Amino acid sequence: MEIKNLHQPFELQYLELTSYSAREHKNTFFEMVFILDGKGIQSINSHQLPYSANKLFLIFPQDTHGFEIHSPTRFFFIRFNESYLKSLNKEWIQKLEFLFHSHNHLPGCILNNISDKPLIRAIVESLIREQQDPRSHDAEVIKQLINTVITLAARNLSMDTHASLKEVPINYPIPLLNYIHQHIYLPEQLRAANMAAHFNISPSYISEYFKSKTGESLQQYISGYRLKLIETRLRFTDMQINDIVFEFGFTDASHLNRVFKKHTGLNPSEYKKMNHYKSETAP
Repeated sequence: MEIKNLHQPFELQYLELTSYSAREHKNTFFEMVFILDGKGIQSINSHQLPYSANKLFLIFPQDTHGFEIHSPTRFFFIRFNESYLKSLNKEWIQKLEFLFHSHNHLPGCILNNISDKPLIRAIVESLIREQQDPRSHDAEVIKQLINTVITLAARNLSMDTHASLKEVPINYPIPLLNYIHQHIYLPEQLRAANMAAHFNISPSYISEYFKSKTGESLQQYISGYRLKLIETRLRFTDMQINDIVFEFGFTDASHLNRVFKKHTGLNPSEYKKMNHYKSETAP
């Protein structure tokens, strides 16, 4: 299985293809793929998904994927690696984290809001023009356009959080999971009573429902997801420990150290140092 790497914070690629020669492969980075025109099949992790114009797909690191083209297709790829996070402020980091850690959405196009499709298409066409015309090429404009696509993608993923649990199929806990992802920085909103009120079900039922669908208790999942985000911050940003303590609602640095070490076997400073060392020495 081929593994592809990205050696810069982000990369844009526009392709017009009648066939796709690349075999199924895995990335070490995140990727958004927008289809401007054409039809075919996207293969992702054993799923065969039809694609057509104005669809936006998310591909996560370690996803196995490829394309089978049935009619001439215009693809636009937006790719990110971890260093992209370092160039953003806290608000944008949170949006990227929500987007990139929402592995629980169903495979396929993530655009649930029909009116967002022409909007994203217009942005993609602007990115193509910026790329192809060196006289107007402006890195800051390109970055702002990319961030707008990220915002729209995150908004569409978050739309699942507004569904009632009674309105979704059995074994489909995605609205609950996305609600947790969206409110991870607001501990009060993650209390069982508030979550139950949001989804219009009883507080006693929400915990039972969650465990039956995920195999984890509600609090176990929230704690694990919070620690996963903290790992991302330690590995890929320059945030200080005290800033992480404040943002994630820990009492103090000792509280964070105790919880994090129980989870990883290392305190946050040790984890940060070890992972920065690995990143710098990797070939």
